[in-house]
Amino acid sequence: MTDLDRGTQAGGIATTTLVAPTDRKGRTVRIRGSRPGFWVYAGLGVVLIASLFPLYFSFLIGSGDASTLRDPGRSWIPGGNFIDNAVAVVSDPAVNFWRALWNSVWSSTVIAVSVVAFSTLAGWAFAKLRFPGGRALLAFVVATMAVPQQLGVVPLYMLFSEIGWTGKVGAIIVPALTSAFGVFWMTQFLRQAVPDELIEAARVDGASMFRTFWTVGLTAARPAAAMLFLFTFVTAWNNFFWPFIVLDRQNPTLPVALSLLQSNHFVDYSIVLAGVVLATLPLLLLFAAAGRQLVSGIMAGAVKG
Repeated sequence: MTDLDRGTQAGGIATTTLVAPTDRKGRTVRIRGSRPGFWVYAGLGVVLIASLFPLYFSFLIGSGDASTLRDPGRSWIPGGNFIDNAVAVVSDPAVNFWRALWNSVWSSTVIAVSVVAFSTLAGWAFAKLRFPGGRALLAFVVATMAVPQQLGVVPLYMLFSEIGWTGKVGAIIVPALTSAFGVFWMTQFLRQAVPDELIEAARVDGASMFRTFWTVGLTAARPAAAMLFLFTFVTAWNNFFWPFIVLDRQNPTLPVALSLLQSNHFVDYSIVLAGVVLATLPLLLLFAAAGRQLVSGIMAGAVKG
C-alpha cells in the first residue's frame, strides 16, 4: 500500500507528500505493470521486422543483377550493384526521374497543405458552430466516402480535356484539394478536444469567431492536423491510378515513372526495385524528420485538460 504523509504544515500551508510503497521489511516495492514486459517488446519487434522486410527485400534485389530474383539460392546479404542500378534509374530518359520526383513532391505537398487547411476550417464549423442543416451536410460529406474514385474518372478526364489540363500536374492537384475523410477526422477531433466553455470565454473576452478559431481551435487541432498531413501526403505520393490516366509520359509522377521501367519485354527487376527504394526514401526522411514532433503533438493532445 502507498503511504500518504498528510499533515505537514509549512508556513500555515498544508502540503501532501507521496512516499514510495514499501513491503513489511521496508524495501521499496516496484509497482507491477509500470513498465511494458518482455512479450510487449517481443511483439513490437516482430511487427517492426515484418514492416521493414518488404523494404529490405526491395533493397536486396535492387542491389543485385537481373538474375538475383530468379536465383533460388540467392544470398540474403545485399550485393554491391545498388548504386549502379540507382544511376540507371535516374539516367533513364524514358523515366524522367527528376521531373517525376519534383512533380510528386510539389503535388503531394500542395494537396496535403490544402486538405489540412480546408478540413480544419470545415471541422471547426461542423463541430462548434450551430447552423441549419449542419448535421445533414456532415452526413452528406461522409457519405461521399462510399463513392469509388473510379466512377469519377471519365467525367473528370472529360472536364480537364475540355479546359486543356490533361498532361499537367494541376489535373491531379485540383480534384484532391479537399477530403471528406479529412473533414470527418477534424470534426471528430475538435468536437472532443475543445470544450464549449473555452469558446464562450473567448467570445466574452471580445474575440471574433475567426480569432477564436485561430487562437483556440487551431492550437487544439495541431496533433490531428499533423496526422492528417502525413496521411494525405503519403496517399498523394503513392497515388497511381488517376495520374497514370491524366498525365503524359513526359510529365509523370514517381509511381507513373517507375511503371515505365516495366514496359519492356524483358523486365530487369533489380532496376525496378532499385527505383522503388529511391521512391520510398523521401517518405522515410519525412517520417524521420516529423516523427518526434508528431508523437509530441499526439501526447500533448492526449493530456490536454
